Amino acid sequence: MFEWTAAVDATPAGPALVRVGFERGVPVALDGERLDGLTLIQRLNGLAGRHGVGRIDHVENRLVGIKSREIYEAPAGVVLHQAHAALETLTLTQDAARFKQGVAREYADLIYNGKWFSSLHQDLMAFVQSSQRHVTGEVALRLHRGTCRVVGRTSPVSLYSRALATYESGDAFDHQAAVGFIRLYGLGLVQQARTQSLPLVRELPRLESGTGGGPHSPDGGGR
Repeated sequence: MFEWTAAVDATPAGPALVRVGFERGVPVALDGERLDGLTLIQRLNGLAGRHGVGRIDHVENRLVGIKSREIYEAPAGVVLHQAHAALETLTLTQDAARFKQGVAREYADLIYNGKWFSSLHQDLMAFVQSSQRHVTGEVALRLHRGTCRVVGRTSPVSLYSRALATYESGDAFDHQAAVGFIRLYGLGLVQQARTQSLPLVRELPRLESGTGGGPHSPDGGGR
């Protein structure tokens, strides 16, 4: 049934590396060469398909409630989806990325159920377009034996800063500030645990005061 994707056993022994460039969320280039959308998808379809990437076999729920097994092949679609998601990890804030996941589910259901021309679709499209205004950059992917793996990502408007998250002593922020933040952030949960008598935190007042030993205290006290 497959016409675009090679069986894994028939794919090249070595991997292929491809770079996809995006502007405002739209793929516009392959390996640095700017292309129109149709040409880009056709080339990527051929490349990914030769490496066995793009086969989809799943069971889905139809609108009327029955389940059906669906088999597709979408080499370019699979690669572009992974590349786009990787670029969004660099360019979307945490809150925007979380909210967009919910919008994506609603958007997919709306289109699947034939409501493309609904007013809700127009509203969701406006959000999606706005969310993509900073999704610009390039993503490198490795295609091999039916797999597609992101191996690099870059953006001129990336929110990632290595200096802020090296997990080393050279981090640009004060690690001691995290201690106070954790205590403040958890105040509500501690209050809930105390007043509702959750057994694992009945020792909290004693441990916080520094009296007595906890389960990991040097003197071996506590429970």
